[in-house]
Amino acid sequence: MEPVEQPPATADVVVVGGGVAGAATAFHAARAGLRPVIVEARAAICTLTTPAAAGAFRLQFDDRDEWDLVRESAELFLNFAEITGQVRYDLGVRQAGYLWLTTDEAGADRQRELVARQQEWGQTDIEVLPGDEARQRFPFVGPNVVQARWRAGDGFLDTKQLTYGLAEGSGGTVVVNCRATGFDIEGGRVTAVRTERGRIAAGAAVIAGGPFSRALAATAGVDLPVECILRQKLIMPNVPQVPADAPMTIDDDTGAHWRPALAGAWLLHTDPATPPSPPMEEVPTDSAFAFRLLDPDSPVAAARTVPFWRDVWDEGAAHWLLQAGQYVVTPDHLPVIGATTVEGLWLNTAYGGHGIMESPAGGARLIDLMTGKADPAANPFRPDRPFVPRDQPTL
Repeated sequence: MEPVEQPPATADVVVVGGGVAGAATAFHAARAGLRPVIVEARAAICTLTTPAAAGAFRLQFDDRDEWDLVRESAELFLNFAEITGQVRYDLGVRQAGYLWLTTDEAGADRQRELVARQQEWGQTDIEVLPGDEARQRFPFVGPNVVQARWRAGDGFLDTKQLTYGLAEGSGGTVVVNCRATGFDIEGGRVTAVRTERGRIAAGAAVIAGGPFSRALAATAGVDLPVECILRQKLIMPNVPQVPADAPMTIDDDTGAHWRPALAGAWLLHTDPATPPSPPMEEVPTDSAFAFRLLDPDSPVAAARTVPFWRDVWDEGAAHWLLQAGQYVVTPDHLPVIGATTVEGLWLNTAYGGHGIMESPAGGARLIDLMTGKADPAANPFRPDRPFVPRDQPTL
């Protein structure tokens, strides 16, 4: 895959957005026999929201429709070279597991109820661990943890390798430095995508523009009910206290979580009180975020359930840096996948922080809808669904 800066005159389907959702859409379009073109506003694909992600996947979900998406994506992750037909990009999948920790009995009850529901769906490899057993398996777990839920098959992957591998596997044209500005619509149908570098004639276009999806949809008269939420990632490149083989470890009571990365860790926290923000090309970082996760006196400190983070704080010499992105969320915190009211204009966006693990399958679902292989009425993520608000997941 060698990006170009001049768009072709025509395409079967134009995918707007060069993040993981756009690359997945192009890949599945090509598998269906379509000729895709990805247009990306920035100088390279996978440079805005996708690389700011935690780079992980899990089958421990409280929503069955999302769980189905991740199951489909996981098949791709675990068989990436075979399915994509390329060997240039390797996901480096490591199934280190996901470990969710709780410090009170109410949290333990919620965990048991959720695991029972997941097992009813057929996900029978999720375990409930009493506190002592959790500490036996994972010695870093604090003495205040009363219970954990655990799945060994969850894991990590490289988000840039995923995006580039899907784009490479699509065999499509990738156009960079090429911002989409709108659509030509004739008789209620898309006939072309307009860009700053020219017009691409196409009978189908997919908006997969992450934070900019709503504004782009509005140029076609489509109201996309999404908001952008700032999210921060704390990167600590060298922390000897972090076991290199540790799982993704989540405080189930606060949502604070960390995973091994580099020779240290990435730490994250999804604060449901964060207000919406406008879509941004340059997403600002917040130094206070690091202190909220590292200072043991913080109510969401990583040290609350894992004591070695207190040692990291007390020593004080570990370097850190911050990275920021934006979640794109709907009122029901489910993605938007499917046709709009404009014929030929499609949406694949608003994964609410789950884009790495869900959008590869979401791209397949979208192309099945586009080619008539799937029933639009059976699509739980259709754009015309009633967006019934639900509480924002903590992770």
